[in-house]
Amino acid sequence: MKRLLCATYEGIEAQPVYVESTLTKGLPSFNIVGMANTAITESRERVKSALLSNEFTFPPKRITINLSPSDLRKEGSHFDLGIALLIALDHTDITLDEWYVFGELGLDGSVKENLLLYALILSLVNHNGLTSAIVPTESLEKLSNIPGVTFYGVGHLNEAIDLLRSKTPNEKAHHSQAIAHPYQLLDDIKYYYQDDYPLDFSDIRGQEVAKRAALISATGMHNILLEGSPGCGKSMIAKRLPFIMPPVTDSELLDIAKLHSLEGKEPSFSPQRPYRSPHHSSTLASIFGGGTHRAEIGEVGLSHHGILFFDELPHYTKQVLEALREPLEDQRIRISRVHSKVEYPTKFLFAAAMNPCPCGNLLNTALSCRCSDREISRYKNRLSDPFLDRIDLYVQMQTVSADDKSSSTSQQMHQQVLQAHAIQRQRGQSELNGRLSDREIEQFCQLDQEADTVLTQAINRFSLSFRSIKKVQKCARTIADLDDSKIIEKRHLLEALSYRRRV
Repeated sequence: MKRLLCATYEGIEAQPVYVESTLTKGLPSFNIVGMANTAITESRERVKSALLSNEFTFPPKRITINLSPSDLRKEGSHFDLGIALLIALDHTDITLDEWYVFGELGLDGSVKENLLLYALILSLVNHNGLTSAIVPTESLEKLSNIPGVTFYGVGHLNEAIDLLRSKTPNEKAHHSQAIAHPYQLLDDIKYYYQDDYPLDFSDIRGQEVAKRAALISATGMHNILLEGSPGCGKSMIAKRLPFIMPPVTDSELLDIAKLHSLEGKEPSFSPQRPYRSPHHSSTLASIFGGGTHRAEIGEVGLSHHGILFFDELPHYTKQVLEALREPLEDQRIRISRVHSKVEYPTKFLFAAAMNPCPCGNLLNTALSCRCSDREISRYKNRLSDPFLDRIDLYVQMQTVSADDKSSSTSQQMHQQVLQAHAIQRQRGQSELNGRLSDREIEQFCQLDQEADTVLTQAINRFSLSFRSIKKVQKCARTIADLDDSKIIEKRHLLEALSYRRRV
């Protein structure tokens, strides 16, 4: 028996699969077992044609290909090359056990790339320690962006056979390139970031409170809700948030690239965090993921490590808003279907924008509101208190004025974020402030005596829930970091409390 390695999806993560082969005496046959889908079972004909087209004698034996583990569903045409190599090299003494092999075969033996290939390899590198693999030559240029992996490109079945027979395969190795982006080096870990700003905060005039809240939100990954009249700059602020976000590790960068691949996009390997903005008419399945036979990833999963922005927040269905509470709180979501159950991480910054009333003019000093009290109440009651309790920063936007001027640029704000990010990491935090656990809050969110007294008064006066108390502490920690303060002072806590929603 010979075997080599390939991979398939389990949810949104790749799982290694051993492709095993036996060629025994008996009535000639060719079977593939191990819960293979149609694309894999069809590979029998592609493999036969590829071998016969290249002067290989197809062995008149009972051929059995097993995909292990057998209880895991397998899919994808990238198993073709591995299956063909096992048959072609059956009588050799070449050891294949440690080789990862990916590639779809043409009928003439040519090796083609597969749409699933990039996401599979990215996931394997990030979670299973993949260090080398045989891949289609046409995929090398894109795959070379993955750090720390050696790829062997083959354009034809014969090239793959020659490679494995070669005593010095390393001569044909294609090493990955270094990530060419600026980075912070903290405790020997590189944190990559983007240093260009196509959308700049300098375009927004006035709205200093909202921009300050956006800076705090980006620095600590705190959820933010902007309320204001139409045209006051809510969406402008949200669209500029991705460019001032904290830097990412190489692991997070690969996760982001994998999400691009899962969406059908070519991965750019850019350190810019994802920005997802689904329309309020989007279905529950499109936002959270789902499907009849296979649970596909939704907008919530695609925004992992980035921003999920809901514009016109009250117009989303009650079902969507209430379902959002789980990923906001637990930072993961589980999609259960009859044929599959998938759990995926959802560490994203939730940003939202809404009008103060149905007509939008309630906070406008120049225009009168046309809504009745009942209409305003019904509009705001679309958002439940448990949902709003998961919002860290609530900001009422100011009315646009002719005297408003531009202030901070995105570059200046990003520098503040980077400095605060370094402080958080050097303090020993594995997560940013907005993602701290209860135990980490006790460890890192130390208040001085005055701040502690103010927090006690706020708890009694505003009837803060346990969740609200923790969020105030985490926001205050971020404000203190922006102020380069080791301990949370009274002014930091008061500013954090000023962003709490008033009932």
